[in-house]
Amino acid sequence: MRLKTIAHSPRLHLLYGNLRDSPAITRALKEAQPDEIYNLAAQSDVGISFKCPEETWEVNYAGAKRLIREAMRICPKARIYHASTSEMFGTTPPPQNELSAFAPVSPYGEAKLKAYRELVCGYRAKHKLFICSGILFNHESSRRGEHFVTRKTTLSLAHIKLGLQKSFALGNLEAKRDWGFAGDSVRAMHLMLQQKTPKDYVIATGESHTVREFVEAAAKELGMTIRWSGKGLREVGKDAKGRIVVRVDKKFFRPSEVRDLRGDASSARKELRWKSHTSFKQLVRMMVSADLKNVRQQMH
Repeated sequence: MRLKTIAHSPRLHLLYGNLRDSPAITRALKEAQPDEIYNLAAQSDVGISFKCPEETWEVNYAGAKRLIREAMRICPKARIYHASTSEMFGTTPPPQNELSAFAPVSPYGEAKLKAYRELVCGYRAKHKLFICSGILFNHESSRRGEHFVTRKTTLSLAHIKLGLQKSFALGNLEAKRDWGFAGDSVRAMHLMLQQKTPKDYVIATGESHTVREFVEAAAKELGMTIRWSGKGLREVGKDAKGRIVVRVDKKFFRPSEVRDLRGDASSARKELRWKSHTSFKQLVRMMVSADLKNVRQQMH
């Protein structure tokens, strides 16, 4: 659903603000008087966090701190959900759960970890605040930003399928991620705030796939077969006619790469009675179908 459609919903009232602007946060909280607060705001691109580390810290840590402090003052009984990330685990080997060590390797992961330790764990212990955090692994949908590898792949392949684009470039094809459906993750967020006591949970499918596998699965949904040849930066993916569809470009490699993320959501399954309902194949099909439909509509 587009923002324009959402904005006209009688059940939703949009309030404008900025996590850099404390007075704006104050005004929004006073007007809304919320029972539940979901802090999903972030500079959420890991790659960009290396290029804009100060902005990443300003939003992901300092901005969250402004919001939570104002919430404590204005609506202290509100239950708060704060979005954490699997990137906090960094180089810790999978499977990662709530007891796994944190070892972030990016400004994004570092800022999120500081917010988690100080604002979630710290404020919960010190101020008895009802605040919890979902340590979410990659959550995808057709609304994902077009510069993220999953959406970039499905959108590019849709353009290629319809003859509007010849090829596209990616970075590390061997990076493994636990890709799940964003809708499943949102259910988990809501469930966390319905519990008697606040607690943090890993939310994941428990299954990981490489970027290469995601490309192959997306291509298959479009009736395309990708055949790989070459090595390293010279590797390419070709279609059945031998045309290059995917290239590897070093500019898309991160300075420090998280190689393998795979979450263990046992606690969420047991205590929240949550589970991922969407398989990897279903997720890829959902994203490919949506992009193919949107691109076709734009052509007419």
